Amino acid sequence: MSDKLDRARTCLVLFDFLRGHVERDAQSHNRFAPVIANASLLLDAARKARSMVAYARADHRADRQTSAHTLRDTDNRLRPLRADDIKAHMPTITAGTREADIVPQLAPLEDEFVVPKHRWSAFHGTYLDLALRTQGVNTIVLCGGSTDVGIASTAFAARDLDYNLVIVSDACTSPEADNHDQLMRRVFPRMARVRTTAQVVEMWS
Repeated sequence: MSDKLDRARTCLVLFDFLRGHVERDAQSHNRFAPVIANASLLLDAARKARSMVAYARADHRADRQTSAHTLRDTDNRLRPLRADDIKAHMPTITAGTREADIVPQLAPLEDEFVVPKHRWSAFHGTYLDLALRTQGVNTIVLCGGSTDVGIASTAFAARDLDYNLVIVSDACTSPEADNHDQLMRRVFPRMARVRTTAQVVEMWS
């Protein structure tokens, strides 16, 4: 299996590096800091290689009328939910607000792709697949948060769409470190190459 990246056929996808997630509280800021630093290294490598760069960004309506209303036992942090709690625990990132802005350390360039999304996956109901195929991309380098929510959902979708996938273990994060570790060790290797930031930068060189 090749550990080199074809520059013309690779896209770096940065998932939900948004102020609303990163700046939520001191704990989130500290958890994201090394991940953003690693994502910045990946972004620099992708740009130097002239590979495609895409940002998946939450884009929810203020009234949450396009957000998922599905019944479930808990919220994302495993706190029990009743059916009448669902609306109160819908996504908190509203399109057009400061919270929906991509963090300045990873700000997109004018010719890069910013993909609005309304579900966990960067593919569901978005133009990402169309843009990748138009650019001739067959390999995705994926980073961001949360590992057990948007990253996992996007990884499964990418696999089912027949994309080669590189998941950058130290450029992804989750509030639940055990979920992150389990996915990186036991789940993602079955559908992707799991690599560190340093290894992926070398793959692009």
